[in-house]
Amino acid sequence: METINSAANLKVAIRQMELEQSIQGQLLKEQFIITVENFTPINLINGALDDISNSPYLVDNMIGSAMGLITGYFSKMLAVGSSNSLIKKFMGSIFQFSVTNIVAQHPDVFKAAGNFIMEQVFHRKEK
Repeated sequence: METINSAANLKVAIRQMELEQSIQGQLLKEQFIITVENFTPINLINGALDDISNSPYLVDNMIGSAMGLITGYFSKMLAVGSSNSLIKKFMGSIFQFSVTNIVAQHPDVFKAAGNFIMEQVFHRKEK
Protein backbone atom coordinates (compact mmCIF):
# COMPACT_ATOMS: atom_id res chain seq x y z
CA MET A 1 0.00 0.00 0.00
CA GLU A 2 1.28 3.42 -0.85
CA THR A 3 2.05 6.17 1.66
CA ILE A 4 -0.77 8.66 2.28
CA ASN A 5 0.45 12.28 2.43
CA SER A 6 -2.72 14.34 2.41
CA ALA A 7 -6.19 14.38 3.96
CA ALA A 8 -7.80 13.89 0.52
CA ASN A 9 -5.75 10.76 -0.12
CA LEU A 10 -6.67 9.51 3.35
CA LYS A 11 -10.39 9.97 2.61
CA VAL A 12 -10.03 8.11 -0.71
CA ALA A 13 -8.18 5.25 0.99
CA ILE A 14 -10.87 5.05 3.70
CA ARG A 15 -13.65 4.95 1.05
CA GLN A 16 -11.86 2.16 -0.83
CA MET A 17 -11.47 0.13 2.34
CA GLU A 18 -15.12 0.68 3.27
CA LEU A 19 -16.18 -0.46 -0.21
CA GLU A 20 -13.99 -3.58 0.03
CA GLN A 21 -15.42 -4.30 3.49
CA SER A 22 -18.97 -3.93 2.16
CA ILE A 23 -18.29 -6.30 -0.75
CA GLN A 24 -16.64 -8.87 1.50
CA GLY A 25 -19.54 -8.62 3.97
CA GLN A 26 -22.03 -9.28 1.16
CA LEU A 27 -20.01 -12.27 -0.07
CA LEU A 28 -19.86 -13.61 3.49
CA LYS A 29 -23.65 -13.32 3.86
CA GLU A 30 -24.21 -15.14 0.55
CA GLN A 31 -21.81 -17.91 1.56
CA PHE A 32 -23.57 -18.22 4.93
CA ILE A 33 -26.94 -18.67 3.19
CA ILE A 34 -25.47 -21.35 0.91
CA THR A 35 -23.94 -23.14 3.90
CA VAL A 36 -27.22 -23.07 5.85
CA GLU A 37 -29.08 -24.49 2.82
CA ASN A 38 -26.53 -27.29 2.48
CA PHE A 39 -26.97 -28.29 6.11
CA THR A 40 -30.74 -28.70 6.03
CA PRO A 41 -31.74 -32.26 6.94
CA ILE A 42 -33.15 -33.08 3.51
CA ASN A 43 -29.98 -31.91 1.75
CA LEU A 44 -27.80 -33.91 4.15
CA ILE A 45 -29.89 -37.04 3.50
CA ASN A 46 -29.83 -36.47 -0.27
CA GLY A 47 -26.06 -36.01 -0.19
CA ALA A 48 -25.58 -39.19 1.81
CA LEU A 49 -27.82 -41.16 -0.56
CA ASP A 50 -25.93 -39.79 -3.57
CA ASP A 51 -22.63 -40.85 -2.00
CA ILE A 52 -24.01 -44.33 -1.34
CA SER A 53 -25.45 -44.78 -4.80
CA ASN A 54 -22.29 -43.52 -6.51
CA SER A 55 -19.87 -45.63 -4.48
CA PRO A 56 -19.03 -48.78 -6.46
CA TYR A 57 -17.21 -50.41 -3.55
CA LEU A 58 -20.15 -50.00 -1.21
CA VAL A 59 -22.58 -51.43 -3.73
CA ASP A 60 -20.24 -54.38 -4.41
CA ASN A 61 -19.88 -55.01 -0.68
CA MET A 62 -23.64 -54.92 -0.20
CA ILE A 63 -24.16 -57.34 -3.09
CA GLY A 64 -21.49 -59.67 -1.69
CA SER A 65 -23.04 -59.57 1.76
CA ALA A 66 -26.51 -60.21 0.37
CA MET A 67 -25.19 -63.14 -1.68
CA GLY A 68 -23.55 -64.52 1.45
CA LEU A 69 -26.68 -64.24 3.54
CA ILE A 70 -28.90 -65.83 0.91
CA THR A 71 -26.45 -68.64 0.20
CA GLY A 72 -25.96 -69.29 3.91
CA TYR A 73 -29.70 -69.40 4.54
CA PHE A 74 -30.33 -71.85 1.70
CA SER A 75 -27.38 -74.02 2.71
CA LYS A 76 -28.79 -74.29 6.22
CA MET A 77 -32.21 -75.15 4.84
CA LEU A 78 -30.65 -77.90 2.68
CA ALA A 79 -28.52 -79.26 5.52
CA VAL A 80 -31.10 -79.18 8.31
CA GLY A 81 -34.39 -79.43 6.44
CA SER A 82 -37.36 -79.81 8.76
CA SER A 83 -35.42 -81.61 11.47
CA ASN A 84 -36.38 -81.06 15.10
CA SER A 85 -33.00 -82.17 16.42
CA LEU A 86 -31.36 -79.45 18.49
CA ILE A 87 -27.85 -80.66 17.59
CA LYS A 88 -28.67 -80.73 13.88
CA LYS A 89 -30.09 -77.19 14.08
CA PHE A 90 -26.99 -75.99 15.93
CA MET A 91 -24.68 -77.58 13.37
CA GLY A 92 -26.84 -76.07 10.60
CA SER A 93 -26.39 -72.61 12.13
CA ILE A 94 -22.63 -73.07 12.24
CA PHE A 95 -22.69 -74.28 8.63
CA GLN A 96 -24.83 -71.28 7.64
CA PHE A 97 -22.43 -68.88 9.37
CA SER A 98 -19.43 -70.47 7.64
CA VAL A 99 -21.00 -70.40 4.18
CA THR A 100 -22.19 -66.82 4.67
CA ASN A 101 -18.69 -65.65 5.62
CA ILE A 102 -16.97 -67.49 2.79
CA VAL A 103 -19.36 -66.19 0.13
CA ALA A 104 -19.36 -62.63 1.53
CA GLN A 105 -15.54 -62.52 1.60
CA HIS A 106 -15.10 -63.92 -1.92
CA PRO A 107 -18.11 -62.77 -3.97
CA ASP A 108 -16.12 -62.48 -7.21
CA VAL A 109 -15.31 -66.20 -7.22
CA PHE A 110 -18.96 -67.11 -6.76
CA LYS A 111 -20.09 -64.59 -9.38
CA ALA A 112 -17.64 -66.09 -11.86
CA ALA A 113 -18.79 -69.62 -11.01
CA GLY A 114 -22.42 -68.58 -11.43
CA ASN A 115 -21.68 -66.96 -14.78
CA PHE A 116 -19.84 -70.09 -15.93
CA ILE A 117 -22.74 -72.32 -14.94
CA MET A 118 -25.26 -70.03 -16.64
CA GLU A 119 -23.17 -70.00 -19.82
CA GLN A 120 -22.98 -73.80 -19.81
CA VAL A 121 -26.72 -74.18 -19.25
CA PHE A 122 -27.73 -71.67 -21.93
CA HIS A 123 -25.05 -72.84 -24.35
CA ARG A 124 -26.36 -76.41 -24.20
CA LYS A 125 -29.94 -75.28 -24.85
CA GLU A 126 -28.88 -73.53 -28.05
CA LYS A 127 -27.47 -76.74 -29.60
